[in-house]
Amino acid sequence: MSSERVRQSAPLELLVLHGDGCWTVALPDAGSLSIGRGEGCAVRITDPFISRCHALLHIGSPLVIEDLGGANGTTICERTTTPQLDETVSARRIVSRRAELSVGDTLLFGEARVVVRRSAIDPRELGRDTGGTAAPVHRDAAMEALHAQAELVAASTLPILILGETGVGKEVLARAIHRWSPRARGSFHAVNCATLDDALLASELFGHDKGAFTGAIAARAGLFESANGGTLLLDEIGELPPETQAKLLRVLEERAVIRLGASRPRPIDVRFIAATHRNIEADCAAGRFRQDLYFRLSGVSLDIPPLRARPIEIEPLAREFLTSACHQLERGAVPSLSGPALDCLRAYAWPGNVRELRNVMERAAVLCRGGAVGPEHLPRAIAQAHVPPAAQASGVAATPEPERAHVAGATGGLRSEIRSLERERIIEALERSGGVQTEAAKLLGMPRRTLIARIEAYGLPRPRKRDNSEA
Repeated sequence: MSSERVRQSAPLELLVLHGDGCWTVALPDAGSLSIGRGEGCAVRITDPFISRCHALLHIGSPLVIEDLGGANGTTICERTTTPQLDETVSARRIVSRRAELSVGDTLLFGEARVVVRRSAIDPRELGRDTGGTAAPVHRDAAMEALHAQAELVAASTLPILILGETGVGKEVLARAIHRWSPRARGSFHAVNCATLDDALLASELFGHDKGAFTGAIAARAGLFESANGGTLLLDEIGELPPETQAKLLRVLEERAVIRLGASRPRPIDVRFIAATHRNIEADCAAGRFRQDLYFRLSGVSLDIPPLRARPIEIEPLAREFLTSACHQLERGAVPSLSGPALDCLRAYAWPGNVRELRNVMERAAVLCRGGAVGPEHLPRAIAQAHVPPAAQASGVAATPEPERAHVAGATGGLRSEIRSLERERIIEALERSGGVQTEAAKLLGMPRRTLIARIEAYGLPRPRKRDNSEA
């Protein structure tokens, strides 16, 4: 199958941008998802300009968004790809209506953007690996040595313990080890020990027999059995409760597992890889983690340095993530990274490591409609990372004048259409309220002071005061 057909067959997901936050929501094959600020919504966005249940996304062919009639409606920015790199965007607002969506379209809910895109594709499916192995991005000498060591131990049966800060790429390395190993044809399973409570974690790992507990209506194999002949990653192993630590030690020693509610052990053949961001040796010394389990898991320890310690990799990783994000949006051309943007990326400390950089590039792919990603497409904390302290204190923009001019030309069409829509909404609300600004603000779902500021910004005549309350 061609690379393009593989991409087009990938399932859809939503990329949600709100403030500097960025997260994804996987879409099922069929059904409907609610979008709003209410706690019961499948896609919850805590924005004051969004209704509790603002819209419904109907999943199928075609994909359809249904606005549920809130005061602010739903704005759809439909992407139109031109032969050039720049994209034009057609913005339209719907209220109490339905509209079809395509990959790359953006929904505006209050201050949030929700983008329809394809899920990420395994690089091997796109033919980017050679010999069936992965090709992680690494330029730093320490990372090259680490990957060389990982390739050597992948051929052995030793358990591996991967150490490193959150978001540094521990699961990526674990998957690479699996692909380099003789078990590559077997399955790879991963479980995050920090996301499950004690009972669920035990059931997830060991499986259970029918009737083992309330709700166990059928027998179920756990991950230890499911990964037979393959590799099992125990992510955040440092979060395992003491009782489960003891059970895991027995599995490692006996190479057999007993399901919950069963008495007969089942033999397993699994390669164990554990990962943690904690100082596991300190936890052992403090009695929080079993020392004998630590020795069993750490046949070989691989410590991944944080991204800030390998700045040479920031640019190639950023380009890789930007390219991948554009493919997910089905954009024909990938924007470049401007010099000022690269300066900001290099100057930032990256507390969230590689995972944070990926999120930033996914955000930039959505916001950048022109030929180059600039500081204005980056979160504020990163855009200001390269700004001199004096400039930050005075509020001087991080983007140089030529870059701002380029951005104005690249995104001016979208901004102009959105401003035009907002102006029309304000005029409509003022007409419906008979010029009473307080009532118009309620119809628009915005504070009265914000409405007054918008009226002045758009050069609209201020309505005459009806009474003292409109002063």
